[in-house]
Amino acid sequence: MSVIPKNEKFLIRGGKPLHGKVKVSGAKNSASKIIIASILTSEKCTLNNSPNKISEIQTTADMCKLLGSSVKIKNDTLSIRSSKIKRNEIPSEYGNVNRISILTAGPLLHRTGEAFIPIPGGCKIGSRPVNFHIEGLKKLGCNVEIKDDYYHLRADSLIGSNVQLEYPSVGATENLIIAGTLAKGRTNIFNAAIEPEIMDLIKFLQKMGAIIEISTDRRITIEGVDKLFGTDHSIIPDRNQVVSFAVAGLATKGDVFIENAVQDDLITFLNTVRRVGGEFQVQEKGIRFFYNGEFKPVSLETNVHPGFMTDWQQPMVILLTQANGISIIHETVYEKRFGYVTELKKMGAEIELYNTCLGGLNCRFANREYYHSAVVKGPTVLNGKEIIVPDLRAGMSYLIAGLLAKGKTVVKGAYYIDRGYENIDVKLKGLGANIKRIK
Repeated sequence: MSVIPKNEKFLIRGGKPLHGKVKVSGAKNSASKIIIASILTSEKCTLNNSPNKISEIQTTADMCKLLGSSVKIKNDTLSIRSSKIKRNEIPSEYGNVNRISILTAGPLLHRTGEAFIPIPGGCKIGSRPVNFHIEGLKKLGCNVEIKDDYYHLRADSLIGSNVQLEYPSVGATENLIIAGTLAKGRTNIFNAAIEPEIMDLIKFLQKMGAIIEISTDRRITIEGVDKLFGTDHSIIPDRNQVVSFAVAGLATKGDVFIENAVQDDLITFLNTVRRVGGEFQVQEKGIRFFYNGEFKPVSLETNVHPGFMTDWQQPMVILLTQANGISIIHETVYEKRFGYVTELKKMGAEIELYNTCLGGLNCRFANREYYHSAVVKGPTVLNGKEIIVPDLRAGMSYLIAGLLAKGKTVVKGAYYIDRGYENIDVKLKGLGANIKRIK
């Protein structure tokens, strides 16, 4: 398993507008799932535009090697061949690092009939239970037992079935799609997630020989096939990185061109940028974001795609601290996503949290004691402090806050940010930021 330094920090001296061009990497939320899906075949798969320097991709590749895969990495190309599965048990440390190990269920069951998968951990943004995954796999004929901190999964063969998801979970949808490709018969996933990363996974599997249909009513149908084959595929650009760099450019009153940004995957975000008073220009090879005068307050609610993505909420909150008025954010996806606010308040942000639903969407957290709504007052001056990262997206928002802040900001927990951003300090330096990695 790759050793991820846990003691590195970022030192930022803020107050400089960002200017210039930055290229976003391939989407780690797509690449990691596609790497796992490649285990369904014994043939070689080659992934282009893979964000290979991101720690989550390195960890996923290491996990596949442990199972028996041969993995070769060169620049942004990753080749993987799983000619033979040598083991079907995932070590517990992989479950503690992230949640990707649960997606090995389908490939391991199809290849070996059995899997031992650690009960997963991950970012501290809520309980993120995998009951949707487990119940769905049971519907496909998988026997599940819990032994210590492991799921013990067994199936002579998976059988297609109808699976109704209580919530359009991205991970559960991906898991069931992967498992359904080689299941006997037809699998229907009702109330499925339809994020761009899921569409990328479906396109990859279709190239491998899978038969997968997408309906307009959030139903995904997989017709099981007898065999899948090797293929080449290019990973889609990372829309979360686009949003992070866009907000960093806007909030610092700068002008940033983001190469590879795709308008199709950012419609809701782009509308919000325009409402808040920022500006953008869609160009042939990317999107330019630039400051265009006073920022205005907005009300927004996170939701599953095509709604405002929960991973965009944290950077947007930083931008709203600079808006002239009161903004309201209602988080409907993860119940503890506002855990990062305490550190921002240390920097001077005026944000209050509420356990009521400050929005109109049906919310799973209604009448429960989760602080999942926020009121942001702006504009406020942020002051540099030493702050601790609780999760990946919060970590990136802290970097943006540091770029805005007066004085020196130290962001502890660089390894969280490295999970989703390749060479983030180098890319921000390329835009004029005063940032360096320290121990």
